[in-house]
Amino acid sequence: EISVRMAQLLLMVSITVMIFISIRPFALRKMFALAATLVCLSTASCFASSVFFSVASTPYDRQMTRIQSILISGTETDSQADVSVALVNSWMGDLRDIPYGYQREWKTPGEVQSRRPADCKGKAVALYQRMKEHGAKNVRLVIGKRSTSSRATHAWLVWETDKGSYMLDPTFNWMACRSEQVGRRSYVPLYAYAGNRKYRAAGSETLVANN
Repeated sequence: EISVRMAQLLLMVSITVMIFISIRPFALRKMFALAATLVCLSTASCFASSVFFSVASTPYDRQMTRIQSILISGTETDSQADVSVALVNSWMGDLRDIPYGYQREWKTPGEVQSRRPADCKGKAVALYQRMKEHGAKNVRLVIGKRSTSSRATHAWLVWETDKGSYMLDPTFNWMACRSEQVGRRSYVPLYAYAGNRKYRAAGSETLVANN
């Protein structure tokens, strides 16, 4: 789906194109370039104030093998009535309480619930599974940097609801945070996963995906 912001952007591009065409016809080569740009924009999604593009693969695909079945599973009901911010905060608090411990591999939610040390990857996936099982929609697992100066990558969730977008980080935070409250230099996304779909954040092709 395309968010309201992306729809507005497409409308502005279309209006601009009509104005230029009325002034001076485009050369054939420019028309093809413009058409390609519009096609790319039509495949983009916006969440957490970032633009993401659907991709066939990411540098993390091999690492995600252990939790791939968790990403594509989950019971999506017709309603999100059972998933409130208060309930999500409770789950986040439970995961935040688990001691931090870096793991080279992605832990499964079952391994995280053993209460042994887990890192951001395992905690984010555990929260993702719990939310999906309870019917939450528009939940995405994001891989990026906690700040622009971070050397290592970080994992968190973005949850879009009718009441707004939330950034969920059960590694450092006890509660959900509205996405608009996150500074531009914090939680910089690189890639994202949602079900069997994969995304690349705009500009991430120039960034090295270190784990």
